[in-house]
Amino acid sequence: MRTISNQPTKSPTTGGRRVFRLGGRRAHGEERVMTAIHFISGLPRSGSTLLAALLRQNSRFEAGMSGPLAGLFGALLGEMSARNEFSVFIDDAKRQRILHGLFDNFYAECDAEVIFDTNRAWCSWMPAIARLFPDAKVIACVRELPWVIDSIERLIQRNVFSPSSIFNYTAGGTVYTRANGVAAQNGMVGAPFDSLKQACFGAQRDRLLLVQYETLTNDPAKTMHAIYRFLDEPPFEHDFDHIDYDVTEFDERAGTPGLHTVGKTVKAQTRETLLPPDLFNRFVHDAFWRDPQKIPDGLHVV
Repeated sequence: MRTISNQPTKSPTTGGRRVFRLGGRRAHGEERVMTAIHFISGLPRSGSTLLAALLRQNSRFEAGMSGPLAGLFGALLGEMSARNEFSVFIDDAKRQRILHGLFDNFYAECDAEVIFDTNRAWCSWMPAIARLFPDAKVIACVRELPWVIDSIERLIQRNVFSPSSIFNYTAGGTVYTRANGVAAQNGMVGAPFDSLKQACFGAQRDRLLLVQYETLTNDPAKTMHAIYRFLDEPPFEHDFDHIDYDVTEFDERAGTPGLHTVGKTVKAQTRETLLPPDLFNRFVHDAFWRDPQKIPDGLHVV
């Protein structure tokens, strides 16, 4: 069985970067290319799919929309816990090897040198990421919360005849009930926001980069340069006028067409909010990362 070693090693083909070696050999007997793994997380409707689409332009990279690994990760941990009567046979060393194997086998057919796995839950798994992948970094996409909720509401109103999986395919409600639902502690926005805060103020924040949606859409070149510098990757010239990433089928099956749609070009779009003023103002001060006085030492923000 091939595993991702938790001991980084230097690759002569990447300028001395510390990366993770995927063990095993190809069919023709050659050892597989060394691979680094990083994570994309953060808030919904904040540019993670756009960022993944841009990263995919680099042939060395593999990135995409949110995937199943974080859910599988949590499920495995739960099944290996004391609630399983056979957990007495599983120590932490075995748990770590099994979790390594999850990543290794999921990406077994991926030839990219650098893998980015996307899920909003990764911010809550920062301590585990640090143990499993000592050189892995986490990019958290963030956006002012009123505009996150406005973006979700805009999707719902655009697809008025197609109830969304976001609200368990329930029709009806108001902008207030929907906002309260997604902003709740276990909601689509509330849960990742709490995970984000945990990561930003936690012991692993030095491996976290917050990418503001506003910066990404207004100055994508600056944003990508900061990301490459943060990851210690060689610069790459991205094409911000020709974005190609289509996951329409997934969105339609989720009853929310447009959920992961990205435009053909990277550009900021100004618009009026659909949220009533009292609802908009309820969330207007939650973007702590925009206040230099509230950013903890060691946290990177672009």
